[in-house]
Amino acid sequence: MTVESKHPETLALHAGYRNDPATGAVAVPIYQTTSYQFNHTEHAANLFALKELGNIYTRIMNPTCDVLEQRIAALEGGAAALALSSGQAASAFAIQNVAQAGDNVVSSTDLYGGTWNLFANTLKQQGIEVRFVDPADPENFRRATDDKTRAYYAETLPNPKLTVFPIREVADIGREFGIPLIMDNTAAPVICKPFAHGAAIIVYSTTKYIGGHGTSIGGLIVDGGNFDWEAYPERQPLLNTEDPSYHGAVWSQAAKPLGPIAYILKARVTLLRDLGSALSPFNAFQIIQGLETLPLRIREHCRNGAAVAEFLSGHAAVSKVIFAGAHTDAEQQRRAETYLGGQYGGLVGFELKDGLEAGRRFIDALQLFYHVANIGDARSLAIHPASTTHSQLSPEDKLATGVSDGYVRLSIGIEHIDDIIADLTQALDAATSRQAAAE
Repeated sequence: MTVESKHPETLALHAGYRNDPATGAVAVPIYQTTSYQFNHTEHAANLFALKELGNIYTRIMNPTCDVLEQRIAALEGGAAALALSSGQAASAFAIQNVAQAGDNVVSSTDLYGGTWNLFANTLKQQGIEVRFVDPADPENFRRATDDKTRAYYAETLPNPKLTVFPIREVADIGREFGIPLIMDNTAAPVICKPFAHGAAIIVYSTTKYIGGHGTSIGGLIVDGGNFDWEAYPERQPLLNTEDPSYHGAVWSQAAKPLGPIAYILKARVTLLRDLGSALSPFNAFQIIQGLETLPLRIREHCRNGAAVAEFLSGHAAVSKVIFAGAHTDAEQQRRAETYLGGQYGGLVGFELKDGLEAGRRFIDALQLFYHVANIGDARSLAIHPASTTHSQLSPEDKLATGVSDGYVRLSIGIEHIDDIIADLTQALDAATSRQAAAE
């Protein structure tokens, strides 16, 4: 039995699984196994030849992971998905699946720091050039494109700037050239649907909002099934030439009997097989638990985030509030409304007038908020980047990434808003009163 729905609240609970056929269990089982019994030699041969899909070895696929993959693909309106061991693995695979040494990718400058380092250093060492451009002008992507450009990459709602990316504008430019847009949608699940705006691939760190409870590291790649890889043989050679690592398979052709899944099929049976960044069945189970309540939690994250942004904007100790729904620039307002639809996420940044020391005092005074280097938990989180995650950068580089000495990043949880604001109030009071006493 399959439950048909387009509503995220229903899909998050029912897509990809109804009950275990052997036991009737309603909860998705943890299939804690390395390998699987083949029915007979022909069955085994068909699996390895990709004549049919099924379980071979848990490094490549697993029934618990499969439910997570089906569920997120349904939630995004995609064709298929691939679960991986972390969001970092997902970002790396997303690029390595289409680019090889000598190729390049054009990326937004507004990225998570770990992704920036992956692109600027590790991929560079592998011979893949990443060209960073300012997304304020979508045409910058066109200007940076040449014959070796294989993909565009961006984050829907990057922090710390929290400026919404122009998905449709850049996706349309890419499709003129046969270049897919890969969107990291980690900070905006449910509230943004990148495939509806022309993106071809979605990347997630499931560690954040999807898992939602700070228990399990994981990542996902979702294939939209909406990009015609076969139409661009010169632009997309890795999908259109014989792959010596898999019996000379041409992925745009090999996937046809299985559906519009050439991209994700290649990622699974080559990159995941060879590099081994598999998501454990236990972590897949944990992430599924989070996914089941994601649509409900994200509403509270958004509602509380907006209330915190409003509170901070009126506080005397705060010089600036950074929030997707609070930008004064007309173009940013348009993008936020177009791509987030009036729900602006749970990330809020703000700058304290008294700078670095005030930021430290504020963090140390918090009682409800956790001081951790993460986002997207059900509980509220806070960090002062200038003294932690960005402390080794030069003052110029800090400002370029959107981090001032007094900048504080909040990931607003789903606690009662009165308790959240009460904690912020007493921490702000502590930070400013100590400054006044020092003077």
